[in-house]
Amino acid sequence: MRFWRWLLMLVATLGLASTEGPREVVVESNEELKGVTAKKVIWKKDGAKMVFIPASGKIQSFWMDATEVTVGQFKKFLSETNYQFDRQLGRQLDGDLWSDVYEYSPTDKHPMIYASWHDATAYANWVGKKLPMEQEWEFAARGGLVDKEYAWEDDKANKDVELLARIYANYQGTEGNDKWEYCAPVGSMKANGYGLYDMAGNVWEWCQDWYDSNKDGKVIRGGAWTDSIYYLQVGYRARYAPRNRAYYRGFRCVSGSN
Repeated sequence: MRFWRWLLMLVATLGLASTEGPREVVVESNEELKGVTAKKVIWKKDGAKMVFIPASGKIQSFWMDATEVTVGQFKKFLSETNYQFDRQLGRQLDGDLWSDVYEYSPTDKHPMIYASWHDATAYANWVGKKLPMEQEWEFAARGGLVDKEYAWEDDKANKDVELLARIYANYQGTEGNDKWEYCAPVGSMKANGYGLYDMAGNVWEWCQDWYDSNKDGKVIRGGAWTDSIYYLQVGYRARYAPRNRAYYRGFRCVSGSN
């Protein structure tokens, strides 16, 4: 009798485990990533979900935040460091900087905005990651598509570029899935082929690189909620001085190659 009771308990336990699915892999460093076989992980320090981006040509494989860094994640960074975000030289705003942030990104789930390149780099250093190189960013943004103007052109469900854009991107105006006048909470739109959200629209994203040999501006990519569809082209690039801040600009991080 005891044997059968034990057997029933074992079966019930195994059944429960099978319905829960595989546990999420949590990592703390780039070294730990080297032994991971899963395609998605959780970065312990900031809780960011990261996805694996495969190697291609001159690009080694790497991991990228699935979403833009959020207001909540950036506030955690500030609470654990002495970084003086609100007093940085080069600030171009009057009054309280956080009131400006909340005007366009009102919750902890919205993308962090008004972050300069220096702010973004400081965050990346704190969390143990880095900003993406421009080549890495564009490759990841394409989501596996090759030589396409927009990252959603091969979506079989809908061939109209404008209609598809409203599924994948929060950009100028509102229509369809894009119902946000300003920034949308990260991950609100459809992910690309690699599982990355908001690689087009929502906020422009800082890259590591200088825009050109003049070294007077850092590259930003992806377009924002303020822009027309033209600026959402995967290959479109723009620049801003690294100390510059804006309500339509944020960032995401990457971690090293396998």
